[in-house]
Amino acid sequence: MSSVSKVTADDTGRATARGAGPRPDGQARSEGISIGVILGFPPDIAEELQRWRASFGDPMAGVIPAHITLVTTTLTQDWEATCRHVREIARRQPPFTVTIAGTGSFRPVSPVVFLNVDDGFEDCVSLHRQLQAGPLESELPFAYHPHVTVAHDVAPESLDEAETALKDYRATFPVASMGLYEHDDNGIWQLREELDFGTEPDDDGGRATGAC
Repeated sequence: MSSVSKVTADDTGRATARGAGPRPDGQARSEGISIGVILGFPPDIAEELQRWRASFGDPMAGVIPAHITLVTTTLTQDWEATCRHVREIARRQPPFTVTIAGTGSFRPVSPVVFLNVDDGFEDCVSLHRQLQAGPLESELPFAYHPHVTVAHDVAPESLDEAETALKDYRATFPVASMGLYEHDDNGIWQLREELDFGTEPDDDGGRATGAC
């Protein structure tokens, strides 16, 4: 997904905080809230890819965990409606398997090298289409393409290195939830709710952090 404080085409931004609580009382939401939705990775795979990303000199390696973006930075005017929308889609979505394999690049449009999403590609596309509707409907500058960024905005030779070094990389893992994040006033992506797939919502909406 793309987005640190600047919007790029690939990352969720600095999604480092987990379990963050609601925004302080009195801080108006009426001006709109920037949100994102991602699929997280198992810790061992996330850590391995983080090491690879750091080896290519990417300064965001330490603050952007490996992930697949479902909704990039999107402004919503109705937080409660957004929560209901995302929860309902999660409830209907069965868990599925993701395989990431081989590399690709968005060059020359964007200085990004990524791992391809093989198994699970259509599931990601379907989730994106469902999510990017209703309170999250917006026009995107690029067609959605699920991927895992491994190098972004580094020297051309480092992008070449990343594309070559990981061309045979392959990993498979189950995906059973998606995370709803808010881009806070400090430019940090805060996890507001982790939503399990294929389950009826309970009183607090799943594994809620208290923000919705």
